[in-house]
Parts: sequence; structure tokens; C-alpha cells
Amino acid sequence: MGYRLNSVHKEAQPVVVVIDDDEDVREALRGLLRSVGLQVEVYGTVQAFLTDGAVERPGCLVLDVRLPGQGGLEFYEGIAKAKLPLPVIFISAHADVSMSVRAMKAGAVEFLTKPVRHQDLLEAILRAIEKDRVRRNEERAVAVLRADYDTLTSREREVMTQVVAGRLNKQIAMAIGITEATVKLHRGHVMRKMQAQSLAELVRMSDKLSFSGVIPEAPRP
Repeated sequence: MGYRLNSVHKEAQPVVVVIDDDEDVREALRGLLRSVGLQVEVYGTVQAFLTDGAVERPGCLVLDVRLPGQGGLEFYEGIAKAKLPLPVIFISAHADVSMSVRAMKAGAVEFLTKPVRHQDLLEAILRAIEKDRVRRNEERAVAVLRADYDTLTSREREVMTQVVAGRLNKQIAMAIGITEATVKLHRGHVMRKMQAQSLAELVRMSDKLSFSGVIPEAPRP
């Protein structure tokens, strides 16, 4: 089975970071990943990686469970708790069921035992990179929605909350103490500023903003 970088979204410029204390493993994985067109960086310890650059970067981590100093699993659980969404693939020569369960519960994409089959590793890496690409695209989309939402006045936000909750103009007017004509005016402003083409699209936008914590979740009828 062939693997090339064109299987992945090129604009994301993913970097596969390998952290393993075995130099032979690091160099073997460096060669493998470069051979299929992936950018790769290798480190012998977690500390070396943290000293060299940011945790938050496009791509994924291939992480040995047992490392000198801070272990791979402890490191990943720490960044998971810190809500740093870095896709991780664990590799280990000393895996057991409890360890693999712990890793998967922490959010790992895959847990592979050494010697790792190249096909299994490459498939896991491509899944992790795709997961990271989707997340980044979602974050960019939410950032655009938030910028649009920030242009709304407080009254327009109030009307938007009522609209996405499924209330009619007449009901909104009674609820917030304005005329129905004024509701229609504000509703038009909301649709234009949020660049929503339909009520259904505005509801989806509101759901994304609510899920991201930008606005309180709107009640549904």
C-alpha cells in the first residue's frame, strides 16, 4: 500500500514529531516518514521537545510510553488536561492492557506495540493529521463566527437568542418589550451581520458558538 503526502491536506503543512529515547527507532521513523513526503522532527526526551518549540503545531505526535524523565503517558495526560489538542499515537515495547486503556481514555489516536508495522503506523499518522486538520478548520470557522457575532449590538444578540430558540416575531416582541416591526428590523440585521442565508444556518452558527463557549446555549422550544 502506498502513502504520499497528497493523502493529507497540503496547506496544513503537518509535522510529525517523534519522541523516543532509542536513537535507532528515531532514525528509522525519520527515514520512513520522509520517504512518504511527511515533515518529521525527532527528539530523545519530552524535555528536549518542550525546550525546542511549541506544543501546539499542525500534525501529530508519535510518542514512546517509557521515556527518561517525564514518561510519554504522563506528558500526554498533562497536555490533555491543559486542553492542548495534540493528536498522539503511542508506541511501546512494554505495553499492557491497562496502559493502552489509559492512553486511549486520555484521547490517544492509536496505541501500537513495537516493533511497529509501518502500514499500521502510517495509517494512524494519517488519521491523526486529518483529525488535527478538521479541528483547526473548525477553530478557524468559529473564529470567523465570533468576529461576526461581536459586531451585533446587545439588542441584536437578544433577538438572535430568541430567533434561534424558534420563537415567532410576535412572541419575541412581547418577551423583550419592543414592537414586532422592530424585531423584524433587528432580525434582518442579525442575518446580514452573521452572513446567514437561512434560519437553519443561523441556528447552526448559534450551536457552534454555544459549544465553543462564546454564547450561552440557547433554549429550544
